[in-house]
Amino acid sequence: QGQLVESGGGLVQAGGPLRLSCAASGRHVVAYAITWFRQAPGREREFVGGISRGTGSPSYADSVKGRFTISRDNSKNTVYLQMNNLQPEATAVYYCASGGVVTSRPHNLANWGRGTQVTVSA
Repeated sequence: QGQLVESGGGLVQAGGPLRLSCAASGRHVVAYAITWFRQAPGREREFVGGISRGTGSPSYADSVKGRFTISRDNSKNTVYLQMNNLQPEATAVYYCASGGVVTSRPHNLANWGRGTQVTVSA
């Protein structure tokens, strides 16, 4: 399924925005679903949302709905996670993963990026 590389993480103040990127290589991003997860220290990997293959329909975890937006730029072979009104509890390493469908179960996905750190200060 090719390589995935996340970028865009960093330190942001509470209430601020941040946009993460998931750049795909080796295969066109339209051909598979991209799911975003996050993992805070000492916690399990948590589903954030994803975008389907083909039509690119986004879906979100209830905890981020209305504040996070997932989109795809086919010309750049990249999927984005726009995060608004970030709160300290969003501090985590954010990962993207590829597969046939968007899934909230990380063990169902085999192709992952290395992650990007997001830190939200109070």
